[in-house]
Amino acid sequence: MALLDVVVTTVGGALSATVGVFVGGMLTRHAQDRHWLRDRQLMAYQDLLREYATFSMILRRAHLGRTGWDYDWGAWSAALMSASLVAPSVVAAEIDKFGQAVQRLLDVTTAVDTTTAPLSQDQFEQAMAAPARAQLALVNAMRRSVGQNQGPLSTWVGGANGRPPHWKTAQSGHDGAAGPQQA
Repeated sequence: MALLDVVVTTVGGALSATVGVFVGGMLTRHAQDRHWLRDRQLMAYQDLLREYATFSMILRRAHLGRTGWDYDWGAWSAALMSASLVAPSVVAAEIDKFGQAVQRLLDVTTAVDTTTAPLSQDQFEQAMAAPARAQLALVNAMRRSVGQNQGPLSTWVGGANGRPPHWKTAQSGHDGAAGPQQA
């Protein structure tokens, strides 16, 4: 019986070690996959928001400076597709809402000649309000998707977004994108 106890103990130990290595490998692989996806999500989200900030600033400058403008819309399309490729369904739905708000902005801002009949700053701010709200909802969905500890933002930050009502335009020679100043 002593030999049987040794064999059972040895086989049991080897089997336990094998199962442990297998389960550990699966858990490690799963964690690596989650980290890889999170990293890709962050990159795609950053690209999308960067492209939005880029073309919205180009539009703002063109309207306020009465100049022409040009933008590579392929970069915007690629950023939208990349973000929706890795985004969870909740974020993808917010990307779609954001894209629709941006399209309405483009319908308004690109329908006029920026050199002869540009939108005023107030008109531009009004056109930017809906995309700014959609951007805030999107950013909050993105924050939740990459980390459960990320609290929601209550106001939008950066870009050429319309300013919240408590901000007023700085008289600094900038194109209206100055930081907050209490009214």
